[in-house]
Amino acid sequence: MSDVDLDDIQRRMDGSLNSLKTEFMGLRAGRASTGMLEPLMVEAYGSKMPITQVGNISAPEPRLLTVTVWDASLTASVEKAIRESDLGLNPMAEGTLIRVPIPDLSEERRRDMVKVAGRYAEAARVSVRNVRRDGIENARKMEKDSLISEDERRDLENDIQKLTDDHVKMIDDALANKEKEITQV
Repeated sequence: MSDVDLDDIQRRMDGSLNSLKTEFMGLRAGRASTGMLEPLMVEAYGSKMPITQVGNISAPEPRLLTVTVWDASLTASVEKAIRESDLGLNPMAEGTLIRVPIPDLSEERRRDMVKVAGRYAEAARVSVRNVRRDGIENARKMEKDSLISEDERRDLENDIQKLTDDHVKMIDDALANKEKEITQV
């Protein structure tokens, strides 16, 4: 029927939502989660690499993460990446094992994390809206090129708007859940 592929638009919006959930995993709530460190990039072999490609992350205790670095020469780089992240963690290296104790969150730190979560959610909303804009522009271009009628364009725009509304609601729900998790003492 058209150049405007609703499945593609849905897939791109789902990608924004999945990206947000991945970013939320990095926001800690007071207990150790391997997802906290997974987004970190480490300076290794002359380039930036995900921490998961230079070592193994585990959570042996509720308040402790460990990173087992596979190449001993990268231990300092991994430790530096963890220390310089905005997670407020203080890693300690013991050979190729890096211990990362998870401190209790202060009330101020919790508020900061809620703000960070809000920024992540807003970025995801902007991404979804950009996908909507692209889809609507394509629909209008197709109408202008006489590939679809005005009614078909309007129906497409309504479908795209419904997808957008659904995804923004999912983003808002994910944010509300994460805020509840962060503020829960």
